[in-house]
Amino acid sequence: MLSRRQIIASPFAAGLALASHKATAQTAKRAIVDAQVHLWKAESEDWKWVPGSKPQMPEPFTIEKLVPLMDEAGVDRVVIVPPSWIGERNDYGLEAARRYPNRFAVMGRIALQNPQSAALLPKWKEQPGMLGIRVSLLSDVNVGWLTDGTADWFWPAAEKAGIPVMFLVPGQLSIFARIAERYPQLTLIIDHMGMNSSSRTNRITEIPAAIDQAVALAKFPNVSVKLSGAPGNSLEPYPFRDMTVYLQRLFDAYGPERCYWGTDITNSFAKASYRQRVTHFTEELGFLSESDKDWVMGRAILARLKWA
Repeated sequence: MLSRRQIIASPFAAGLALASHKATAQTAKRAIVDAQVHLWKAESEDWKWVPGSKPQMPEPFTIEKLVPLMDEAGVDRVVIVPPSWIGERNDYGLEAARRYPNRFAVMGRIALQNPQSAALLPKWKEQPGMLGIRVSLLSDVNVGWLTDGTADWFWPAAEKAGIPVMFLVPGQLSIFARIAERYPQLTLIIDHMGMNSSSRTNRITEIPAAIDQAVALAKFPNVSVKLSGAPGNSLEPYPFRDMTVYLQRLFDAYGPERCYWGTDITNSFAKASYRQRVTHFTEELGFLSESDKDWVMGRAILARLKWA
């Protein structure tokens, strides 16, 4: 029988020590990047919201609130997605990117229904901190823009300008098969696994159907997916075990380089702390290897959006 000293000196032990060192180093250098957070300040005379709109939280979610939460949770960077209730304006998100250029960048909003918006695209990414565009179509009226010709100007213009597009169009992902195929150089990112990031009454049928639609788009290499919305859609407390099967289906379909951790934290703020939203992926999803986590937790979204 080998002595303890002999075991410590053995090649086997040396291999274990090297593997442990590599795992520790890998974790230490991992970038944590949240692929979606909304920021907004209080409504005022010079910062009006869309009439009749309602924010996700009663109090504004400001730069000053988010930064300490990031520090506490160990989040390095955040992709700011301006919320719908402030209209087609990006000024507050860009302010955050200006104040914290190494921590924030923006996927901005644009008036999709206005073809004159095409004039903005050639210089869109020249705005300091601007990475791309986020499209959210949640009503019957604006979902119709995808099929009635209203939005047809946008996809080729965005492809030509090299602008990545995140999109939230629950229940209508199949429409994007045509767009992804016709514009193969257009970067398309599915929001919230293809559904709203908060619970719904018919979740037993709606969630699997949404995941099916998202998985069907994985055959297009220019399409990728945010694995956001699990806490809001879960009927269970942390670590949201009822969502694991859906997260794994998408991960298996898209792979680590096309899946992105994200929180949309204001849409389910009371469900989990910011730190728990990190550890949900880094500690609770057994199907992710350490290398997978490196990609999903930050490396993949940085690469896809070309955020240096």
